[in-house]
Amino acid sequence: MNKMHMLFYSTNHQSSEVNLRDALFTGQAPDKGLYMPKNFPLIEKVEWDAVREKSYPEIANWILSKYCEGTIPAEKLELLCQDAYNYRVPLEHVTDKKYILRLDQGPTASFKDFAARMMGRWFGALLSGDEKETVILTATSGDTGSAIAHAFYGIPNIQVMVLFPPDEVSNRQRKQMTTLGGNITIVGIDGKFDDCQALVKQAFADPQLKDIQLTSANSINIGRLLPQAVYYIYAFLKISKNLEPIVISVPSGNFGNMMGCLLAWKMGLPIKRLVISTNANDEVPVYLRTGSYEKIVPSKNCISNAMNVGHPSNFTRVIDLFGGHMDETGKIHKEPDLEAMHQLIWSVSIGDQETRETIQKAWEKHQLLLEPHGAVGWAGLGRYLENHDEDIDIPMVSVETAHPAKFPEEIETLLGIVPEVPASLKMVEEKNEHYLEYPNDYETFKTLLVKSYRS
Repeated sequence: MNKMHMLFYSTNHQSSEVNLRDALFTGQAPDKGLYMPKNFPLIEKVEWDAVREKSYPEIANWILSKYCEGTIPAEKLELLCQDAYNYRVPLEHVTDKKYILRLDQGPTASFKDFAARMMGRWFGALLSGDEKETVILTATSGDTGSAIAHAFYGIPNIQVMVLFPPDEVSNRQRKQMTTLGGNITIVGIDGKFDDCQALVKQAFADPQLKDIQLTSANSINIGRLLPQAVYYIYAFLKISKNLEPIVISVPSGNFGNMMGCLLAWKMGLPIKRLVISTNANDEVPVYLRTGSYEKIVPSKNCISNAMNVGHPSNFTRVIDLFGGHMDETGKIHKEPDLEAMHQLIWSVSIGDQETRETIQKAWEKHQLLLEPHGAVGWAGLGRYLENHDEDIDIPMVSVETAHPAKFPEEIETLLGIVPEVPASLKMVEEKNEHYLEYPNDYETFKTLLVKSYRS
């Protein structure tokens, strides 16, 4: 008997439904929409207690198997999870019932390792024996590029091209991408992250590039979101007793990380409230407050640079999840159920000054070392409690998305200490860099793609 494939539909509803393999390799749907699961596999109540003491790789296998049936053999997926998640996932108790989930222990010291390493292994398994080369084209505002580059480095039949804004990433974030070589090509674009992302999306929709097998590994690809659902479930299992709902705070830029949390919620993760904290790019908090969505062009530069996004791609998925329709340009054709969104999501914008003050206060009060993105999430949780003190006794987890050592200048200036550099970051310091520099012009970029990858 053939096993049933999980199906995925496009948020623009003009493309055919596809299985997981096709969703992974297509990235963006042909109608420029983003893929979403047609049905969410629900976690049964009896499953929770059975997995509470399991390791992270075991929990990942449990969750991802619900999506991979019929695409990745069960025994193969188990091995991939063990291989991908061979590092710690610390859940640090801070005070009362508040915790920090540190997602910065992977090979590039970023939360994006969780999805990138799983995707790299999925692609490698699915392309085994394939003669045609696949080109992974992605844009980054900070950590995505390095995580993708490392996860796909050296995988047969895969080429990777990463676009990034050179003025908006830290030195260490850049060096993690530009020191690899091999099948990894890094391109600095004279523009913003949103410009890089627009070039990527235009290439995917260009019929003249159909002979190049393009896909994406940033968060427009559903393969990035499915593994990100796992760590929210992992945190819940560790801090909640008797399936008590928890509060989760997620610092958000392109909204892929928070979308992973929403996928977990749709599977049955008990969430009392999802706190979404952005930096000064506050288009989503403003929308949730006013019902009016306006892109921020150009996006604002903030010290939480990976969140400098004026039009988050994944907000299309959020709108879709609540019954609405937003196209790829940010135009809302059908309003979502805002009341239902408000019942689950509480959103706030945290500026640079408050971000810096949060880093200082967290260290002074709790010896809690945060970098700018994690500080935005922690500050957002604090703001939420100021407005919802009735939830003070509910278990809460705030997500730390990158290692503080990625932002040494900011930490040293604010705290007078130099964060200890993990081995994964030390390795890149002495390596030679190489990356291309291109203008923000699609035709010029298209010429590069054709020259590089058309056989």
